[in-house]
Amino acid sequence: MTAAGTARDRVTLTGVRGTGFHGVFEHERRDGQEFVVDVELAVDLGPAGRSDDLADTVNYGEVGAAALARIEGEPYDLVERLAEVVAEDALAHPEVDEVTVTVHKPQAPVGVPFSDVTVRVVRRREPVPVVVAVGANLPLGAASPADTVASAVEALSHHPAVHGVRASRLVGTDPVGGPEQPRYVNAVVLARTSLSPVSLLRELHALEAAFDRVREVRWGARTLDLDLVQYGDPASGTDVVSDRPHLGLPHPRAHERGFVLVPWLDADPDAVLRHDGAVVRVADLAADLDTSDITDPAEKGMA
Repeated sequence: MTAAGTARDRVTLTGVRGTGFHGVFEHERRDGQEFVVDVELAVDLGPAGRSDDLADTVNYGEVGAAALARIEGEPYDLVERLAEVVAEDALAHPEVDEVTVTVHKPQAPVGVPFSDVTVRVVRRREPVPVVVAVGANLPLGAASPADTVASAVEALSHHPAVHGVRASRLVGTDPVGGPEQPRYVNAVVLARTSLSPVSLLRELHALEAAFDRVREVRWGARTLDLDLVQYGDPASGTDVVSDRPHLGLPHPRAHERGFVLVPWLDADPDAVLRHDGAVVRVADLAADLDTSDITDPAEKGMA
């Protein structure tokens, strides 16, 4: 897995300008003045560089439109507040790890000769809860699938950007879909991270690769499978919802997978999942499934 920290790549949008009515003086609220905003985004541009696909990068047109809407929208007393809300909007994009926002107020009532007044804020994501499903059904050298799952959980717990790792017990499950293959060992990990959803997914893929995961057959057997099930907290409305081809959040099939729901409940009996736009108790979803295939891995000789 790669080192923690902000993505080294940057997308910079300079000179978004518009007329706003921000300020503490009556004439500023009445007459308005020009404001200029620069936005620098810390984003991993590697996937977009390889795919040449807009879906793999941040849409800076959307970022610019949001900044202009803030300039021309609700008036604030302080430029600091304007910078803050522009930063919040930028961090809503699932690719963005960090944002630097500079707001220029070249006509500010300073009272002395000057060329510009700027306020700059740097904001990173606050840590949020995440749910990761872990599975394996192929041995890796002398390591059994159960050994691999336990090692993957251990690796996640040592990642410098992933904190508070708590894992469920291991369960054995029948494979769902795909070709004929061995039974799986599964677990669910709960943790917190300040990585963006895209960066966290990149780290999970890197961990899979470290365990010799190959992607040749869809839903085929694998040495290690890591799925990002949920990012954020649906109960508080802070979860990320995405239907992008490479970032489905919450995981589009989590609600129907006993091998996710059962160990998830073991780790968090009060867990909730957003499904069809509603926040649903995981216990209620699991109760509607046939989970008779879920056993202790040792019962099938998989431990």
